[in-house]
Amino acid sequence: MVGKYKVITLCGSTKFKDEFIKAQKELTLKGNIVLTVGSFGHADGEYNITITEDLKIMLDDMHKRRIDMSDEIFVINKDGYIGSSTKSEIEYAKRTGKKINYLENK
Repeated sequence: MVGKYKVITLCGSTKFKDEFIKAQKELTLKGNIVLTVGSFGHADGEYNITITEDLKIMLDDMHKRRIDMSDEIFVINKDGYIGSSTKSEIEYAKRTGKKINYLENK
């Protein structure tokens, strides 16, 4: 199994923290390098993190740089939900020629 590993970035609403963690584990154990979000803004209320507009802009840009490093993206679209940030990431991945896979078939 040692060799060239595919790099996959997880995209989706951070309210689906459990699904992100499960996908990260499953994709890693299949031999992929998985890049994911640095913070679960919608799910990490216990940390009292305030997401300012400037911070959101920076985090969104950082996630696009993860997509740049990836061979493909894997969209966490639980119950078919795809929010505006995720739509933007999908469009960016399409424009940059990345393969796109979904947790749930569209």
